[in-house]
Amino acid sequence: MKQGRFWLMAAGLIVCILIIWGISSAFHKKPAVLSKATVGSPASTSDRSGEVPWDYQVQQAKVGDLLDGDMVLLPNNERISNDQNFATGDQVWVLSYMQATMKTNDQGKNDVTLSQWKPIKTFKTKEEAEKDAGELKIEIKTDVKLVGVYKTELDGKFRYFAVADLPTGQKVKQPIPEERYVSFKNKKEVQVILEEVHDYSNFDQSMAKFRGWAE
Repeated sequence: MKQGRFWLMAAGLIVCILIIWGISSAFHKKPAVLSKATVGSPASTSDRSGEVPWDYQVQQAKVGDLLDGDMVLLPNNERISNDQNFATGDQVWVLSYMQATMKTNDQGKNDVTLSQWKPIKTFKTKEEAEKDAGELKIEIKTDVKLVGVYKTELDGKFRYFAVADLPTGQKVKQPIPEERYVSFKNKKEVQVILEEVHDYSNFDQSMAKFRGWAE
């Protein structure tokens, strides 16, 4: 009789232990949605990127080897089409192009990577080359939004800065003299000089670069 009661009590104790263990497991189990894919994942950022025309230059070069309708320009060994039938040893004027790859994140910070100079056209005279370059780089005056001016101090010396919004959406920060700091202090807009650099293969695509204050 006593032995039967013992086994009943033992069985009841085991059942109680199993019930307590099951309840404890249920409370400590992690939800299925809390997977490694969702825990600690960084917030995604959308970068805006694009290639824009950056600059042109005119330089003199010497014709080297002739290769199947092309010619090699010395001293940099750049290959370009020989449209004007130049001969080895001729001096030519070269219009070269540089582009920029720009990335702007949601915080407005810019990352600019410049390409190497690429020769795109050759000329017999410097005047012809500069005429073409002048049609691709145009200076204009325009009003832009003045974000503000501020000054910093180090060892008793002050430095003054102005920040403006360009038509491209980029912000430009420039050091300015104290006189301009005073004159800009209460302005909302200021006049600036911009250089519009147009793409030689698509004139409608351009990049506006700050070239100075117009006032």
